[in-house]
Amino acid sequence: MIKRSIVTHLFICIVGVCLLATDVRAQDQKEPIEVSDLLKIRQLGNITASPNGRYIAYTLRSIISDDDDDYVYRSELWILGADRSAPAHQMTYQGASSPVWHPDSERITFLRSVDGKSQLFQISVYGGEANQILTFEHGISEPQWSSDGRYLLFASVLDRDQVEEMTGSKREWTQERPARASWEHHADDPNPDGNLSNVRAWLNENESESNPRLLTRLNFQGELDLSPDYRTRHYFVADFSKEEPSISLVTSGHYSFSGATWLMDNRQIIVSGFPETAGHPDRELDRDLFIVDVENSRKRLLLDIGGYRLTSPIVSPTGRFITFQATSLGDPGYAQTELGYFPIDGLSPPEMLTLDFDRSIRNVRWSHDDWFVYFTAPSEGGVPLYRVSINEGRPALPTSVADSLTADSLARTARSFYFRGELLHRGLPVEQLTTNESGVGSYDITKAMAYMTMTQIANPSEMYTSPMNFDSPLAVTSHNSTWLKNKALSIPESFRLRRDTIDVQYWVMPPTFQVERQTYPLLVAIHGGPASMWGPGEATMWHEFQFFAAKGYGLVYSNPRGSGGYGHGFRKGNFQDWGVGPADDVLAVASEAVRRTRWVDSDRQVVTGGSYAGYLTAWIISQDDRFKAAVAQRGVYDLSTFFGEGNAWRLVPTHFGGYPWELGVLLRANSPITFVDQIRTPLLIMHADNDLRTGVIQSEVLYKSLKVLERQVEYIRYPKAGHDLSRTGNPKQRIDRMLRIWEFMERYIGDGT
Repeated sequence: MIKRSIVTHLFICIVGVCLLATDVRAQDQKEPIEVSDLLKIRQLGNITASPNGRYIAYTLRSIISDDDDDYVYRSELWILGADRSAPAHQMTYQGASSPVWHPDSERITFLRSVDGKSQLFQISVYGGEANQILTFEHGISEPQWSSDGRYLLFASVLDRDQVEEMTGSKREWTQERPARASWEHHADDPNPDGNLSNVRAWLNENESESNPRLLTRLNFQGELDLSPDYRTRHYFVADFSKEEPSISLVTSGHYSFSGATWLMDNRQIIVSGFPETAGHPDRELDRDLFIVDVENSRKRLLLDIGGYRLTSPIVSPTGRFITFQATSLGDPGYAQTELGYFPIDGLSPPEMLTLDFDRSIRNVRWSHDDWFVYFTAPSEGGVPLYRVSINEGRPALPTSVADSLTADSLARTARSFYFRGELLHRGLPVEQLTTNESGVGSYDITKAMAYMTMTQIANPSEMYTSPMNFDSPLAVTSHNSTWLKNKALSIPESFRLRRDTIDVQYWVMPPTFQVERQTYPLLVAIHGGPASMWGPGEATMWHEFQFFAAKGYGLVYSNPRGSGGYGHGFRKGNFQDWGVGPADDVLAVASEAVRRTRWVDSDRQVVTGGSYAGYLTAWIISQDDRFKAAVAQRGVYDLSTFFGEGNAWRLVPTHFGGYPWELGVLLRANSPITFVDQIRTPLLIMHADNDLRTGVIQSEVLYKSLKVLERQVEYIRYPKAGHDLSRTGNPKQRIDRMLRIWEFMERYIGDGT
């Protein structure tokens, strides 16, 4: 018996070696991932099932060549039959986004840009040309049909003058405009040589032409340019019962609204909005839920929970319940988003369902029978799909009572429901439906099936379908798998490293084409955020990691303390400590990766990261000299000036407990610029000209300091680009960026070929 076991074991080993050799040969016969493969990646999104469950529509974003021999993004509408009797096919060819089904399940409504504004189009599921069915001068977003198909709810962003023109109301936040209210509006003739009133009129005239731009807002920085004026998101309703649709404003005032959704009666909407305060919206973090009557725009408070910001209301399919997302205002910068719900009849108070879950939820949907609530949440390198049953531990509603809850009765009870008080906590069991080895993006649920986009190690984006037990999701598209068929990929392996009182998860990716007994350089890649999370379910780095692995680099990437996806305590592990703790985690992981593998050349290590990781890259090379080269991208290097320069400035008070002028707020001690004289690692600095999230002066200060110190430094600036260049920026610039990182590193660790 023992001899047979030994023989069997030897046979298994021999077969295993043969299979491994076969895999290696098969890998060697495949093509490497090239930098230009970025142009082949297709991204699926906006999955939406028809009301009758027969069709699944989605958008497919591609990179195409334009007339100027450059590359642009194009999103088109695709459709798949639920019976999968035929492959998915393309419906539009001139651009499409935000698809929504008409209630008759025979038409898909979507948005398309016309003269720079998104307008409403419609196409039949049976084919034919799309036709424009609604035009609005300010543009259309978030289209949503009422259940009877009569009304279409949509959002549009307006400036202050447009709000005043539509509503006749004026709102001055005089505290934001020091002593200017008395002379801003008057009829005097503009004259620079006249009296004070004439001069003020002349100055106002210049401001109206944005020459110069007057800044009085707290949040005056946008993403790519200054944002001097507060712009307001409002909701409108188009009535399609007439030959020519009529459009009416539903929300009003000078505060923005978001997340509007229809009630069952098709006469009211629920929306998230600012509390009725006198303060400027830039200073207000709280949000409540309101009911708004479509016909007369009457707004009433529906839900206010002290200490919580309430957003994203969703009415259940039967109209009996409403879910919402709640974020504590008592822990800004670190609070996780929770899932709450309440019955619309108002007979019981709202309950929080995920306080025991310790993950930040998003992307919520109801099941068709009101039994389950689905959502996704980043967790340990993946973005799984989860669900909870709101009926857990509670008797089902009697059929007679359920049948009596008509749309009209639900609307009547909703009119009188108002809650302000303490939350009830019902810690329901959360069921994980997909693994941490993949990332679920957009998804929809029918009565029988789930449809979802997924990112996996082997494929950055495809649609998968699954029965409701989620045992074996099946790919039903091949937008990326087709061109990936002959590509060799590097497969990362997950590990955990015990650090003090925490476990740090990390992944090691070997070079794609390894030769036995040969050693390779190690690229230490760091994520930004700082509360982002990397792993096999995160799509933005899929191509970049595979590109470097194909170029002969091994990679190690990790989720150091401060990362999302590991609970509130782990995420808050970088409070008042952006440098020492997270850097030690990254360096310890790099050392462990060297120890674990035989193929790493420990004398050829490089490091890079963007945004917060640009900060951490600069911090690390000011404290450690193991790296032969480093690339700091779009980073923050002086926290005191970042407070004034970047639109993400709230990270300073929320992550360091105060402002630059307050004692005990250790910004200088946490800034890489403080230790710039200790940087001797060759450094490439990269930033975008229009990056107002971190601010370009951050990179200029670091570069100039290193030049004064006569260190090895090079500086790249990308014109007309913003903070998200590496993810959604100009494709040619994205390719240029990757190649420059690779070329710079090769100067110091390459063989010169």
